[in-house]
This record gives sequence, C-alpha cells and structure tokens, in this order.
Amino acid sequence: MGAKNCPETPRQKLIAMMYLVLTALLALNVSVDILNAFVIVNESMEESNIIFGEKVKANYVAFDRAMAENPAKAKPLADKAVLVKKYAQEMVDFIENVKWEVIAKTDGISIEEAKTKSMRDVKKKDNYDLPTHYFIGNSHDGSEGKARELKNKIIEFKANILSVLPEEKHSEVQIGLNVEGTFKDLTNKDMNWEMATFYRTILAADIVLLNKLIADVRNAEAGVVIELLSSIGETDFKFNKIAAKVVPKSKFVISGEEYEADIFVAAYDTVEAPEVIIGSSWDSITNKVIGNTQTLEGVDGLVKYKIGAGGVGVQTFGGIIRIKQPGGGIKEYGFNEEYVVGAPTATVSADKMNVFYIGVDNPVSISVPGVPNEKVRPSISNGSLKPQGNGKYIVRVDGGNEASINVAADMSGQTRAMGSFKFRVKRVPDPVPFIAGVREGNIEKGRLIASPVIIPVLENFEFDLSFSIVSYTFTIQLPGGDLIDKQGSGNRLTQEMIGYIQNARRGQRCYIENIRAQGPSGTRSIGAITLRLM
Repeated sequence: MGAKNCPETPRQKLIAMMYLVLTALLALNVSVDILNAFVIVNESMEESNIIFGEKVKANYVAFDRAMAENPAKAKPLADKAVLVKKYAQEMVDFIENVKWEVIAKTDGISIEEAKTKSMRDVKKKDNYDLPTHYFIGNSHDGSEGKARELKNKIIEFKANILSVLPEEKHSEVQIGLNVEGTFKDLTNKDMNWEMATFYRTILAADIVLLNKLIADVRNAEAGVVIELLSSIGETDFKFNKIAAKVVPKSKFVISGEEYEADIFVAAYDTVEAPEVIIGSSWDSITNKVIGNTQTLEGVDGLVKYKIGAGGVGVQTFGGIIRIKQPGGGIKEYGFNEEYVVGAPTATVSADKMNVFYIGVDNPVSISVPGVPNEKVRPSISNGSLKPQGNGKYIVRVDGGNEASINVAADMSGQTRAMGSFKFRVKRVPDPVPFIAGVREGNIEKGRLIASPVIIPVLENFEFDLSFSIVSYTFTIQLPGGDLIDKQGSGNRLTQEMIGYIQNARRGQRCYIENIRAQGPSGTRSIGAITLRLM
C-alpha cells in the first residue's frame, strides 16, 4: 500500500518539536538536568533506531519470500530494493561518521575512541563553539562546514531512492528529510537548513539530531521498500510475519496535553479498514488485551489513537490490530507501546551570573520545553522584564535583596504556570582606583606626571560597566615632614598637584584619598591610592 502524501508526517512533526525544544534550551548555562535529559532522549533514540532497523530488515525478508513464490514478477522489484538498501546504509554510515567526528573534535579524542563512547561518557556535551565551527565553518550560511556536505548527501540520497519508483509514485511515499528551501527561526527570520539546525547548538543536541536523521533515513527506506512490495501484489504471495506499527507524534508529552499516535500494519495493502482493540497491554502468550478495552475503527488503513496525558511518568498501552486477509478470514497482530509524560517546566537562566545587579541591564534566557517562545509569558516580582526576542530578556532591578521570575505559557488555549525562579539582587561591586596603572607602592615621578588620571576598574566583573571619578583628596609629604592636602574634582590631578610631584624628593610619599565615583546606583567612596615617589 502506498503511503498517502501529507503536508507533514508525524515523524516530521516530532523532529520539529524536538528542534524547538533543543534550541530553546541553548542558554549559556545549560544545567546538568537538561544535559541528562538529552542523554535519556538519545539513548531512547538509539534503541529505537536499532529496533526500527530490524523491522526494515523484515521487508527485505518479504522480498525473499516473494522471489521464492513468484521470481519472474518479484526479481525486478527485488533488485531495486537491494539498491534502496545500499543507498540507505551508505547514508546511515555517513551520518554515523559525522557524529563520531564532531564528538572527537569537541572532546579532543580520536575518532576510534569516539566510536566507543556513549553520550553519557562525552565530556563536553554542553559545548557549542566547537560543534558550530565543525558544522558551519567560517561561513555565514554554513557553506564551509560539514552541515553543507551533509545536506548535499541527504539531497542525493532522496533522489537515489526515489529513482527506483515510477515518477507518479513519488508523491505517495513519505520521504521527509526536508533540508531544502527556506526555514524560519523563532523570530521569523529566514535561514537555510544548515544554520537553522546546527548554528550555536550544543554537542548533546547535535548528537540527538544526527540520530534523528538516521531514523528518518530508515523511515524513508521503509517507505520506498513498502511501495515496491505493494507493486508485486498482495494476491501473488502471503506475508506470514508482519509487525504492527505504532508511530507517535512524540513519546514525550507534557502533562495536560494529548498523546497521539498512528497505528497500522507495515507492508500491508487492503481496501478493508483495520480494527484496533486497545487496553493497558497485550499478552503475547494468550494473545489477549489486558485491562479496560476500547475498539477503534480505521480509515484508509490507519487508526488514530488519542488519550489525555494525565499522571507524570512512563505510560503504557497495548492491543491487537484485526484485519481481513485477501483470501478471507481475520488476522490479528499484537503490539505494546509506551510513552513518557513529563511535568510542565520552565527554564530561566541569567546569561551573565545567577544574580541581578542593581541599575544595570541583566540578560536572561527564558524558555519552556515544547512551547514556542511567543507563547511564553514571564513576569518579575521586583523590577522590569523587557523582551529582546528569541527567548532573551533584559532584567532591570532598582533595589531589594531578591527577585522572582514567574513563568507561564499558553497551552491548548489555556495559560498554565510553569514555575518560579528566585535570583539574588546585589549592588554593583566597588571599583578599584588606579593611577598610571598603580594602586599602591613605588612609582617613578615621570610615569605619574605622564599619566595623572585616576581610573576606576571593576575587577572580575562580567558586565561592561564603567564608573566616573567625581572627587578626591590629594595629600603629599613636604620636605620638612608636614602633610599638605588639596581637593580635586574629576579624574585628573591638577597642575598644582603635578608641581608638588615634580619637586618631591626620592622616597617622599603621596596619597590620593576619599575617592568618590559615580556609578549606576549613585555616588560611592571607592578607597585610596598610596604611592612612594622614586
């Protein structure tokens, strides 16, 4: 049975949702919990790829049986299936090599060592600089990086596997792997596939996305092979081992949303609509459906299954697909499936430090996994929150000791709370005064006279912020031992003060005290400079 052409397949929607989740999480500070979530998703994806690969092999076994029963009709199509298998394996091998290369380059190890590592063992899972350089290179559009080569390989692969089918059959197969044309980022800006997929994404996200591409290649392979099988004709031979297939839109669902899946029999062509009996599980020994059951009727060979996502955690279901055989009678195929329901959560991270400073622009990233940025509704308890686009915000606070960012999201027509995040509020630290690059100790008179400017320096502070000197007291020891004080304004020593320095003897001391500087939260005293003239 040829697959129907749809604007977007459930698997493509899953990829789009995962990409949205991953890009929303790419703040500078990626938490350990988020990285662990990537690891769990990747392990599930790798296991699914293995299982799906085995199911694809069953389609080639069906060709072997067809060859035994009707070699004259089956061989031309079986030869094409061999080509599809070759194209798909070459594409999978290329993606696997890309995955090992980016791990090796990011972790600074050999490719052979990278092949032996699981994502749990990768050290720099949260690094995005090295992966971005690998995939994008020094180009502004990814044309000089591995992403462009990967894109061209995917385009070539799609053309190759479609070439085995008549042109009128191309629209009946869901190939997916959309890498051409224009894509949109979260600010609706046009981007190509390379930039939309790999620009500034962390290594953990890249590994998951590459494994998703492998799944899509296998899905495309299966679609073409099934189309070839259907061309032989169901009446010419019998399938005696066909697997039930459950394709969810996503195996991860936020509590309160719906889990949705397509349930069908792979490689089966019939005008008869299937019937599905669903319960909590299917017993393969007794061929019985366990728990409270419901019966669903199919349309066009598919049964749509929807159920509300309630309790958090792993949820399971199973059942039997009942379908009429071409020669009469009923054939039943059992299945078991599971999905994960997660609690609604938000991610808020200060891009500079985990603290808000009074009187300055504090950049913050806010996102909710699985929710577009334009549907995220943050607010702050103390200060203001100004959106900058793409999940970025500027926080301004004027005082207090603490501020809370409360996050809500528009989901299924309702506004739902996603969590509250507390941040400390602090005053910008005092700058340290320097003159001629010195704060205390010996200094040559000529050096001090050449650079008589007091400069306030914020040491070990992440923000680009400056203070200005308002006033100071200049004190110098005269030859007789007396001290003379002179008041100064601004940041420069006066000509009178410079004259005292010129006439001073070696070893005389001078002091710049009571230094006051203007900053974002007002004027403050910032200490003194103690010098011994040489």
